[in-house]
Amino acid sequence: MSDPIAAGGAGEGTRAVRAGLPEPVKYEPTLPGPVFAAHFHLPSEPTGPYTYGRDENPTWTHLERAVGELEAPGRDGVETLVFASGMAAISSVLFSQLRAGDTAVLPSDGYQALPLVRAQLEAYGIEVRTAPTGGDAQLAVLDGAKLLWIESPSNPGLDVCDIRRLVEAAHARGALVAVDNTLATPLGQRPLELGADFSVASGTKQLTGHGDVLLGYVTGRSGEPMTAVRRWRKIVGAIPGPMEAWLAHRSIATLQLRVDRQSATALAVAQALRGRPEVTGLRYPGLADDPSHQVASRQMRRFGCVVSFTLPTRARAERFLEELRLVDDATSFGGVRSTAERRGRWGGDAVPEGFIRLSVGAEDPEDLVTDVLRALEESAR
Repeated sequence: MSDPIAAGGAGEGTRAVRAGLPEPVKYEPTLPGPVFAAHFHLPSEPTGPYTYGRDENPTWTHLERAVGELEAPGRDGVETLVFASGMAAISSVLFSQLRAGDTAVLPSDGYQALPLVRAQLEAYGIEVRTAPTGGDAQLAVLDGAKLLWIESPSNPGLDVCDIRRLVEAAHARGALVAVDNTLATPLGQRPLELGADFSVASGTKQLTGHGDVLLGYVTGRSGEPMTAVRRWRKIVGAIPGPMEAWLAHRSIATLQLRVDRQSATALAVAQALRGRPEVTGLRYPGLADDPSHQVASRQMRRFGCVVSFTLPTRARAERFLEELRLVDDATSFGGVRSTAERRGRWGGDAVPEGFIRLSVGAEDPEDLVTDVLRALEESAR
């Protein structure tokens, strides 16, 4: 009998629950516990899979298989590598693929740490061009590039680009393409199916979903590019601890449940905010009138848990956050407990002072909508 998970034919909930599990062994746990080991027994020649703790670990192996089964179900010739954080995963792709004299194209409206990455790339003699995510603007600066970095939806502005179109244009010019899939998760979109060479994400966010693990991963087609990423991980040592890897794998079992609940509630919150006079710049790709909805609907199966909007002033935004009772004032996103922040407090994003990034958790939708609307009313006083 064929395995529906391996063949890519299982439903997404079934896949999330079963992903990466080893073959059952009598009297052993379904998901083996974390393996804490700096070294392994290694008689004679090192021909086995596990030799030293910086290179491989059985707990990573189970997690990497799980992520690969979500990012590229039923596909052969794809591998996943896990890292100590999302930025470790991002850095591994950029710094393993680019050399002095190469050109990289990054989004100008992407994650807050990308300007730091740009400065380091330029210090190594790599040219960096930027363009916004929306309107597929990166197309205009692709000529001569070695690597295109896409962030769709973008963080925190939630713009979306046509990934397949950008991939085709980049490949025609001989460039590799990496897609930051953090906001979407593999249940929202699968960049490799859209033609990308790498799908990269911070597993800290919705993939693990409980706000207690730092993790990153890279999934890509087997070959020299992924071999270079693996080599970079070995050199830099940006590896996850076995406990973090085990917690991440455990958490993936509820991914579909969490993503479905959070996406549905995020849409309800966005719809409730749409008619508020003090709210401007409301963005959520799942809204039918969102500027990105048409493109997002073609390539995304779910639209994520983040809603962004702007209140009139910094003071109004801060009062709004203070009045929330079911939403923690915290950075990051994707957790089962809702969080929100005035994003401009960090200074790294080109957003108005009153810009709010709201990450919708797993609370009852009615309770969360009520809390958000009450906080808006209270913040006006």
